[in-house]
Amino acid sequence: MSDIQDVSLKHSHNFAADSHAHKRKVKHVFWLTTVVMVLEIAAGSWSGSMALLADGWHMGTHSAAFAIAIFAYSYAQKNATNSDFSFGTGKVTYLGGFASAVALAIVALMMIIESIQRLIEPQPIHFNEAIWVAIIGLMVNIASVFLLHSAPDEHAHHHDHSRHHHHQDSGHHLHHHDHNLKAAYFHVLADTLTSILAIVALLAGLYFGWVWMDALMGIIGAVVISRWSYLLISESADVLLDKSASSLVVSEIRGVIGQYGDTVITDLHVWKVAPEHWSLILSMATSKPLAPDEYKHQLVLAIPQLSHISVEVNERAV
Repeated sequence: MSDIQDVSLKHSHNFAADSHAHKRKVKHVFWLTTVVMVLEIAAGSWSGSMALLADGWHMGTHSAAFAIAIFAYSYAQKNATNSDFSFGTGKVTYLGGFASAVALAIVALMMIIESIQRLIEPQPIHFNEAIWVAIIGLMVNIASVFLLHSAPDEHAHHHDHSRHHHHQDSGHHLHHHDHNLKAAYFHVLADTLTSILAIVALLAGLYFGWVWMDALMGIIGAVVISRWSYLLISESADVLLDKSASSLVVSEIRGVIGQYGDTVITDLHVWKVAPEHWSLILSMATSKPLAPDEYKHQLVLAIPQLSHISVEVNERAV
């Protein structure tokens, strides 16, 4: 005899509901970045500064990345109730983050190639003018960092009150809440880094005559940006490819089921379908089966991030 049922939580797939504020802030940063990009490319071309020109190019690709992020939010919101998406549109933000990370990698490659060329063939630089433009760019980037950083913190504050007991697996709020926003945040950090490096290089060239510093800083900035790109691609790909949840989550699920005596888990799949939302397919065998709703209720109490649960319970002989 067996008691086999497939029970899913009554839930909404509208995982984009909390992204309106994020989208608005990314839009603000998009316009700030685009304006400074035009200024830096024009000033870098005129002054001959590779560090400043590289910063402008790299901000241009970041403007494109912010446009991707805005599109991802809009698409997720527009299709939030579209039944064609079996688990909702929560992964769209990860797709946006992945695309932005690829853009970061391309920027880094362009910076390395151009910087090496400048090391081989140094060009004259108008230091004073380039320094002032770089300082303006740095101020805008710092403002953008604070603007974007506040968004995930607000979101995290909400979850910390409603799900406080399970954030041991969440780590830093930026890391786990919204990869689309995290990608935009990394782009702004990369802009800030290259602005700082450009200023250091220009000052070294102005006061010490170290013209080669301009190209060297371009290479250093590219290496750091490549590292950020790799990390973001890896994290986004894990979700897009339905990588299983961490061992902590799996252990907690096993712990909940283990409290029912001789119950044995025969199949278990848990994966992320949106920031702070996971899906679970669970099959178990027990000599004293309960209604699947009972197991489901205990799982949600232990792990509120479970937004879609399917449970199969089979009776086994003692």
